[in-house]
Amino acid sequence: MSTPRRRSGAALVAATAASVLALTGCSSSSGASSGSTLSLVAYSVPKPAYEALTSAFAATAGGKGITWKSSYGASGTQSQAVSNGQKADYVAFSLEPDLTKLVPKFVDAGWNSGPTKGLVSKSVVVIAVRKGNPLHISGWNDLIKPGVKIVTPDPGSSGSAKWNVLAAYSHVLADGGTEAQAQTYLKTFFDHVVSKPASGSNATSTFLNGTGDVLISYENEAIAARQKGQSLDYLVPAETILIENPAAVTKTAPKAAKEFLSFVESAAGQKVFASKGYRPVLDNVTTGNVPGANDPAHPFPKVAKLQTIADLGGWSAVNKKYFDKTSGIVTKIVGGAG
Repeated sequence: MSTPRRRSGAALVAATAASVLALTGCSSSSGASSGSTLSLVAYSVPKPAYEALTSAFAATAGGKGITWKSSYGASGTQSQAVSNGQKADYVAFSLEPDLTKLVPKFVDAGWNSGPTKGLVSKSVVVIAVRKGNPLHISGWNDLIKPGVKIVTPDPGSSGSAKWNVLAAYSHVLADGGTEAQAQTYLKTFFDHVVSKPASGSNATSTFLNGTGDVLISYENEAIAARQKGQSLDYLVPAETILIENPAAVTKTAPKAAKEFLSFVESAAGQKVFASKGYRPVLDNVTTGNVPGANDPAHPFPKVAKLQTIADLGGWSAVNKKYFDKTSGIVTKIVGGAG
């Protein structure tokens, strides 16, 4: 159930608490910006960032008087909820295909024509470990050693899981391995998976509650956990994948939602994202110190071999090759990823 947080008088509003699959909403879809209630539907991981972003937006002229209803959950589930009628003015997903499913009925076909190409945040897949790294994990190959227990979300529902799987698979290719070797690695990798929660945030909670030795996660999710005082360490492997997260306004969204998207894409909005552990989509953003990062003064280290979705042929090819419901490589290995 989505949870509104309201402001009164001159008080500024912080963003709303998480909720899942609220099928009704009271967001205004027309009228002036001031006094509107906007519906934000997003995947679960960036909840802290959107809480900070909506609070910062409230201090701008475009954000004056805005209240929020928010819904957070697994990326694919959230996309389907909007398709099924959940009210949304602003949508943010882990994967581009979860957004393009809403085009053109709910989101305009030109959603990705702006300067950031529809992207609002970036990250990389990292390996989180227990404090002190007791198993001395140094990279992907250590994850398939005897006894190592892995937590990663379910590719059937979670966008985070798809990024994780692609990072695990493509690291073999980045090191000069063959497709057959990559498939063999992925099969062994999933033999070590002891829990597949529904979303990236649920996977983090599962790991922090004591399950597994290793969590495959977003860099920003690991940083956010440490900002909250959670006990884990993380490493950015030498071979990983660039995570690119899209957002858009819906066709019925009021002016205030469009102004919020513009704020999110601006240097000011990107600095807020960076403070929560995301890599900015703009080159000119000074991130400053990021608490929780391995090196707060230099929070986003360069990756030696960074793969992208474009390197793998784009999302259409990737979904067909890896996640097709009957023939996908990951589907055959994991089952139910699609």
